[in-house]
Amino acid sequence: MFRINRLTDYAVVLLLDMARAGQVRAAHQIAADTGIPVPTVAKVMKALVRAGLVRSTRGSSGGYILARPADSIAVADMIEALEGPIALTACVHDADETCDREGFCPMNGHWNRVNAAVRQALTGITLAEMAARPARPAWLGPPTPEPDGPFGCAPRVGSGPALA
Repeated sequence: MFRINRLTDYAVVLLLDMARAGQVRAAHQIAADTGIPVPTVAKVMKALVRAGLVRSTRGSSGGYILARPADSIAVADMIEALEGPIALTACVHDADETCDREGFCPMNGHWNRVNAAVRQALTGITLAEMAARPARPAWLGPPTPEPDGPFGCAPRVGSGPALA
């Protein structure tokens, strides 16, 4: 199964929170707002600063803020900041590791296409998009229109004056 690790998940939560806040905040404030422990916030922020996604400032009014606009930070950037290059297998074109079966493997070269498709999908979703709308669980189905009857109730069919 393709799964991001817990620190990467925290990084996404922290970046979403920072995108919505839009101001410099201290690690303890970010921790309080997200429910992520301060030591974990500090650890993740260090990696995000190193990756150029977050900027830190020192001093009494210091803290963390996004280093780039949220619409220029892709999900792929967030994942790579904590996990390194996105690759589903070790046998890809730019991999550091090599496979001892590479010369006669029937998948040789094919995983590159799969990895490129996954990376393209993750590059196509930005932090701004994620911060703009809350995710709706698929099991809820499409949203229903707001009722416009009295007290927020849906009007009864066949009741009230007839419309011309």
